Amino acid sequence: MSPVGVPTQRTAGSRLLVVDSDGAVTDHTRAEFPGLVRSGDLVIANDAATLPASLSGFHVPTGAAVEVRLAGRDSLSPERVSSFAAVVFGAGDFRTPTEHRPHPPVLQPGDALQLGPLRADVVRVLAHPRLIEMRFQQSVEAIWEGLARYGRPIQYAHLSQPLEIGDTWTRIASQPVAFEPPSATFILDWAMIQLLRSRRARFATLTHAAGISSTGDSDLDRLLPFEEPYHIPSSTAALIDTNRGRGRVIAVGTTVVRALEHAARPDGTIRSGNGIATGRIGPLTQLRVVDAIVSGVHERGTSHYELLRAFQDDAALARMESEAEARSYRRHEFGDSVFVERSSFTLIEAVEHDERHRQILPPPLVAGRLQGRSRLAGHRRAAAATGRGGFGGVS
Repeated sequence: MSPVGVPTQRTAGSRLLVVDSDGAVTDHTRAEFPGLVRSGDLVIANDAATLPASLSGFHVPTGAAVEVRLAGRDSLSPERVSSFAAVVFGAGDFRTPTEHRPHPPVLQPGDALQLGPLRADVVRVLAHPRLIEMRFQQSVEAIWEGLARYGRPIQYAHLSQPLEIGDTWTRIASQPVAFEPPSATFILDWAMIQLLRSRRARFATLTHAAGISSTGDSDLDRLLPFEEPYHIPSSTAALIDTNRGRGRVIAVGTTVVRALEHAARPDGTIRSGNGIATGRIGPLTQLRVVDAIVSGVHERGTSHYELLRAFQDDAALARMESEAEARSYRRHEFGDSVFVERSSFTLIEAVEHDERHRQILPPPLVAGRLQGRSRLAGHRRAAAATGRGGFGGVS
């Protein structure tokens, strides 16, 4: 699989790899997606527009060139744009792969960063030397003007030409709160949404501040995804609650899964309103709301790929990877797509199925594996209850 080097959202012939609830893998065109949606299904997409979240400038104490990539905030409010979590790079730009970018100078609380017309102070260094909380010195109006005039979309070396902000906005983009585009939504346009509705499926949106996908540093990448604010309209929550037993809830993108599962009550109903998605969804997550996901083609080990492991076991995802490789699927935000249904296995069946592919385990060890999952879930609940606060849960 190779990345796409041209920022075209809906290229002719884009592919869609489907993994059904039994783990069977089939190849389709992306235009066939409406035909895979059933009467009664509810399709939910992230309508966040993308911020110009890359700011070049210099570290005032040393004069060293830096690039600051905004990466987190604690609210979607347009009035609360003074403070951000940010990842800082040394000199260079997107043309150099992130893993080869030089480090910035050592950052200390109180250091000033001059970022074009904007000036920011380092408030604190978070869980990594390149991850900071920063505060702009300007007014809210001046911050928005500075971002609009001077900021650039975050991008990576697989794209050869500079992105324009319009390249990153989906057809349903609304409030500019995402740090990178909710790119799974590139599959949608208004004609496709109309096709979905003609099949008696329903369509709804939420707003989630999609975060950055890579930093080029393995230790920092392990902290991804950071905590991300979201808003679920009461109308979307009501559709989910009334859809139970009627059809599937299909999330367009990992951010939709994060928001819905974070907002889910134990009985699977949804809390509407504002929230901050915390934690990483993965193979030990028991999904309460989402039955299927449309996503991009992601590399094993990324947080996006880990989230798919909440839907299918490793054997099914390995088949998906093999098929994508054989058919030359394209990776990254402007590449092809996958449509993964939640496995029909129960939790116990999934564990037993997984273990049979490795070794034959006696029932007590299978039970122990389940208890381990339960303990981990308890740890996650306890961590959430502490209200760690800050940015990215990494204070």
